[in-house]
Amino acid sequence: MQKAIRTLGATILLSVSSTAVLANTCGKLSIADMNWDSATLLAHVDQFILNNGFGCDAELVPGDSMPTSTSMTEKGEPDIAPELWTIFIQDALDKGVEEKRLRIAGASLSEGGEEGFWVPKYMVDKDPSLATIQGIIKNASLFKHPEESGMSGFYGCPAGWTCQITVDNLFRALKLEDKGFELIDPGSGAALSASLARAYERKEPWFGYYWAPTPVLGKYEMVKVDFGSGVHFDEYKNCTTKVDCKAPKVTMYPPLPVHSVTTESFASKAPEAYQYIQQRSFTNADMNKLLAWMEDNQADGEMAMEHFLKNYPQAWQAWVSEATAKKVNKALSRL
Repeated sequence: MQKAIRTLGATILLSVSSTAVLANTCGKLSIADMNWDSATLLAHVDQFILNNGFGCDAELVPGDSMPTSTSMTEKGEPDIAPELWTIFIQDALDKGVEEKRLRIAGASLSEGGEEGFWVPKYMVDKDPSLATIQGIIKNASLFKHPEESGMSGFYGCPAGWTCQITVDNLFRALKLEDKGFELIDPGSGAALSASLARAYERKEPWFGYYWAPTPVLGKYEMVKVDFGSGVHFDEYKNCTTKVDCKAPKVTMYPPLPVHSVTTESFASKAPEAYQYIQQRSFTNADMNKLLAWMEDNQADGEMAMEHFLKNYPQAWQAWVSEATAKKVNKALSRL
C-alpha cells in the first residue's frame, strides 16, 4: 500500500511539474516588425532576447498599427506588437482587452511620445529664461524671420500633418502673432529638420515645433519650452486638437502613450517572456540617440539591435534576470 502511495505521489508530482513547465513554455511566436525605425529596432531586440534568453522561437512578420492590432484581436497573431501608439487605435485595443484576447503589457517608451515647442540648448545655457515662453516673448527679436524683415519666426508643423492643428491652436492661444511672431510653414518634415540643423550648426537662434523620439533630437540638444500652464487634458482633447477650436487656451502637450501589446495566449503560455515585455522600456533620450545612429549609419533593425545590445548593457540588463542576461551576452558574443 505504501509503495502504491509513493508511486501515486511521484506520478502526481511529475504531472504537476510537467504542467508547470508547459505553462511557461515560450515555443513559436511572431513579432510585428513595423515600418518605422524605433519599432523595427524594438522588434529585433525582442526577437534576439526572447530567442536567446528565454528559449523562444520568434519570427518577425511585417506589421502596421491598425492592421496589426486588428489581426491580433481577430486572429490571435502576431503574438507581440512591440510599439503601438495606442491613442490612435484605443477603441480596437479596448475591445481586445475586454474580450480577453489582448494584453497591454507596458510602455515601450517610458515617457510616451513627446511633442513641444523647442529652442537649442546653447541658447538656454546663455540665458535660462529662454526655457520659458515668457522669456521667448521677451526676446522675440532674437528669432529673426528668414524672409520677413522686422518679424520673428516660429517654425510650425508642415501643412497637412496632424500636428498642424495643434500647433496652429497653441500659436493662437499663446498670442505669439501679437508678440511679433509669424508662423512659418516649413513645407515638409525634411525642411523642418533642415532648418533646425542649419541653425544648430551655426549656433543661431531657432524656435519651433518638434517631436520625439526622432533622429534630430538625438543629434541636437534641444530644450522644450515651458508654457507655465501644465497639461490640461480636457482642453487638449476637446479644443487644441480640433480644427474648429475658436478660443484655444494654453496647455502643454500631454505625452502620447506608446505601448507594447501582446495576445492573451502568449501572456498565458509564457509568463516569464511576457514579464520581459512588461519591463522592456526605452527612454526618449536613448531612443533619440539610437535613431540618430541608425540614420547616420543607414542601419536597419538588425544592425541597430546589435549596436544597442552591445553599447547599452545598463539599459537592457535591467529588463531581465542575471541568468537571462548571461545567455543573451553569450549569444551576443557570437555576432
